[in-house]
Amino acid sequence: MIQKKPLILGLGGTPRRGSSSERALAISLKAAEAEGARTLLFCGAELVLPIYMPGERPSEQASRLLAALRDCCGIIISSPAYHGSISGLLKNALDYAEELRTDARVYLDGTPVGCIACAGGWQAAGQTLSVLRTIAHSLRGWPTPFGAMLNTSVPLFDGDGNCTDPTIRGQLETVGRQVVGFIQARHRSIPNARSSAMEDAK
Repeated sequence: MIQKKPLILGLGGTPRRGSSSERALAISLKAAEAEGARTLLFCGAELVLPIYMPGERPSEQASRLLAALRDCCGIIISSPAYHGSISGLLKNALDYAEELRTDARVYLDGTPVGCIACAGGWQAAGQTLSVLRTIAHSLRGWPTPFGAMLNTSVPLFDGDGNCTDPTIRGQLETVGRQVVGFIQARHRSIPNARSSAMEDAK
């Protein structure tokens, strides 16, 4: 059992509040909370940041994002599909992770990353999910085995943000659970790994 609740950071949505990608992300984060995690959501206007420029001092808003990236134990990213890829808004936010290159935990090394892609068709959703996983790998993160794809050409959410499709809701909840499950499994393995190393050293 993890004594301190791990922090799961949610990144996604669009500048428009209540987008499908934001609502999907909220469901995954709620599932992570049910598994014992704390969550922090960065979405919509919170991701409208200056274009990332290496070497320049981050804005106050970007600094808050960087602090969250440093503090989190896991991340869930939810992006709309724009022309077969993630949105420029989200890509720019993730570019700020370059500021973590000299940290003790370089980039997102060893951090579980849940991926959600929302598109007006299955082809764009699949391509976007692949891009998200590639970015996670590039940042040394561990994409969860399951990634959620939403075809938003059909209604999936009601006016309160609830998912009306039980299959899609289950997929989003699986993403949240897998992120927390990875953290818990890694936490359990660390004492075992240390014990084995001590035995080998005798």
